[in-house]
Amino acid sequence: MILYTPLSQEDIFPTANSSYNNRQFISYEGRSVYAEQMEDGSYQLLQLMSTDPQDFLDEKFTPGSILS
Repeated sequence: MILYTPLSQEDIFPTANSSYNNRQFISYEGRSVYAEQMEDGSYQLLQLMSTDPQDFLDEKFTPGSILS
């Protein structure tokens, strides 16, 4: 079956809520970030929550980077 729709795949077929259990808001170097805890205990940055534009220019806060 083919669906012709402007909606994304995630809107039509949502993921299970259990896949979000490892995600949480944490404070990293004084900034609030949304991160996912990995199996080894480290965190992978998903989103930077900041109102300071300079924070987004810092390479440490690039989405996908590993937080130690």
